[in-house]
Amino acid sequence: MPKLKTALLPLMFAAFAMPLGAQEAEAPQRVLAVFAHPDDELVVAPALAALARQGAEVTIVFATVGDQGAGVTNLPLGAELGELRRKEAQCSADALGVQADFFVGIGDGTMARTPQAERSPAQVFAVQFSLGYLADPPDLILTWGPDGGYGHADHRMVSALATQAVQAMPAAERPKLLYVGIPAGSLPPVPQLQGWAVTDPALLTESIAYNPADLDAARAAAACHASQFDEATRAGIMPLFDASIWQGTVHFRKAF
Repeated sequence: MPKLKTALLPLMFAAFAMPLGAQEAEAPQRVLAVFAHPDDELVVAPALAALARQGAEVTIVFATVGDQGAGVTNLPLGAELGELRRKEAQCSADALGVQADFFVGIGDGTMARTPQAERSPAQVFAVQFSLGYLADPPDLILTWGPDGGYGHADHRMVSALATQAVQAMPAAERPKLLYVGIPAGSLPPVPQLQGWAVTDPALLTESIAYNPADLDAARAAAACHASQFDEATRAGIMPLFDASIWQGTVHFRKAF
């Protein structure tokens, strides 16, 4: 069972003890960032730090622990690598001032396999997402767009499955769902980034601004992912995105 629901119980009990007006005035916005692997959160990292700094209750939930992405380590693919990447995700969340949570029983790199089949990874995600995270809906959900950033099948499936679940909800309960996007023309001239998808800026009608402290938090989050990136990349990726793609705001488009 995902930890988000249990983590909310003390807040729910505390709310019953407050007058209604106090609840409305003091309840922070609840934000869920849904991604496939540890390190995916870096595409929105300063936005998450900004939301947390402003008082929002932010949780990053990872569909997998990324145990099939060796990155720059010499560890074999599997459980030991997965545990390391889980710890790196928690380190990143701590740096951003947010919570980290993980789905259970979904293999890295498996989400697009026979998604219509009973008990497929896609079906496991759908059930856990609906029961664990939408039964008490957040106010805002951030995730990959349909492009999956650079086409990764797990990224695309997380986007599609989250969208499918949210679009089925009654309007009165439906959270705002935003897809992160890279404005066309903003990709820096780095070979490794040229395969990333871009979006017409006219569609990116939502944004979350961040300040230097939020960017520092994002840099600290990137530093956590030592199994994925070498030291120079960890140090440079957030400043690079800040100078080219973000320029003070992380960009999103509305799902609906």
